[in-house]
Amino acid sequence: MDNRLSEFLERVEQVLERVQPLLPEPAQRIDWHSCLAARWQREGRHGTLRPLQVRLDLHLHDLLGVDRQREQLGRNTRQFVAGLPANHALLWGARGTGKSSLVRALLAEYAEEGLRLIEIERDELADLPRVVEQLAGLPQRFVLFCDDLSFEAGEGDYRVLKSVLDGSLEQAPDNVLLYATSNRRHLLPERQSDNLDWQQVDGEVHPSEAVEDKVALSDRFGLWLSFYPFTQPEYLQVVQHWVATLAVQADLRWEWSEELEKAAIRWATGRGNRNGRCAQQFARHWVGCALLDGGEQAPG
Repeated sequence: MDNRLSEFLERVEQVLERVQPLLPEPAQRIDWHSCLAARWQREGRHGTLRPLQVRLDLHLHDLLGVDRQREQLGRNTRQFVAGLPANHALLWGARGTGKSSLVRALLAEYAEEGLRLIEIERDELADLPRVVEQLAGLPQRFVLFCDDLSFEAGEGDYRVLKSVLDGSLEQAPDNVLLYATSNRRHLLPERQSDNLDWQQVDGEVHPSEAVEDKVALSDRFGLWLSFYPFTQPEYLQVVQHWVATLAVQADLRWEWSEELEKAAIRWATGRGNRNGRCAQQFARHWVGCALLDGGEQAPG
């Protein structure tokens, strides 16, 4: 009898060793007093909030060329943190112009006042009711952040998301807001064919049902902020800012010159865009080369 029991227990241990790697990790209880950010992670039919280690080294004053957007979203966030009415926000426009960076910089600005950030993927927005349920009643103020919220032609799940946003956002507690970024104003591709069925009724132009359906999704956001490609002076201003910032951190002596300006322009031309991301990448390249060359100014 003892031998059979030992054999049974040994087989159970073998089965557990095989099954255990397939099981989700136990959910961690998050201490929101010390944890500033988390990510919603779906596991099978369920999901959980996983704490994130974040760096608060990106500040609002680092974001140049987006003064209007920074002020409007900052004011909306200040209202939210203060417990006042505020709107869900959609940040749309050209890539690399600071949409995601602006949201993350707000965390650095208002973390001490109770702001917290939760990242959620587009494909997991159907879990919004579960996420919101876990945050209700907490003293902190939570921004749910969905980066790159957009849909391709033929995808029908945006209609499901529209109904989820309707229910989740309208019934969300006052300590939860949704901030989303997208390269598209209406989150879906806009086709010329959508505009062929516009009708004129009593002298007024009415959009087609296809257009109305697409606009309806972005209408869930009360605040729309548009981001545009930088002009060359704006781009060069951002380059100077990041070169100066990185040079100070590395104790590197440098000065702005015509050669450096031309190098920055060539860098942007080679990538086909002028934006904040491109400017920061050039600054890293230039300062890194300068340090590698022993503190001399880097070549273009």
